Amino acid sequence: MSADLNGAKVAFLVAQDGIEQVELTEPWRAVEQAGARPELVSLQAGSVQGRDHLEKADTFPVDKIVTEAAPDEYDALVLPGGVANPDALRRVPDAVRFAGEFFAQQKPVAAICHAPWLLVEADVVRGRRMTSYPSLRTDLRNAGAEWVDEEVVVDSGLVTSRNPDDLPAFCAKVVEEIAEGKHRAQARSA
Repeated sequence: MSADLNGAKVAFLVAQDGIEQVELTEPWRAVEQAGARPELVSLQAGSVQGRDHLEKADTFPVDKIVTEAAPDEYDALVLPGGVANPDALRRVPDAVRFAGEFFAQQKPVAAICHAPWLLVEADVVRGRRMTSYPSLRTDLRNAGAEWVDEEVVVDSGLVTSRNPDDLPAFCAKVVEEIAEGKHRAQARSA
């Protein structure tokens, strides 16, 4: 990952619990090492609970709550997975709006594992080529996406991967897409 993100500000949107910890910490480390400033955005102030699958792992302090966060303040959005995390986020209109606005503003968005559920709810996957945890395949296809079984897929600034095994490829593409900046085609389905 040789790109220099030159102080770009990257939002990591998560719920209070159910976050697959490694899908938060590895991309966070990658963007930070590339020179970006990651910020943890969540539904409530305080801290969020990471998970190692179903087992509790570490907690992380929230930098900003989603109702006070504005997509204009950020250069990109990263959506970690875990099953419960995106399931909780997609039920919160402010979180759905927040994610969708990155597409409207043509900014890079990265989603791994179950995180594309939030993008289905934001109605931004239609016409996109993407991947996810395999159990989301039908949901994504029903929402108009072309689902493929690949470790990382990039479609006009949208980066998706299947699971923690794909993190090296996912993190490299996240950094690359943030370095490229806005993508005019990003807003096409928003």
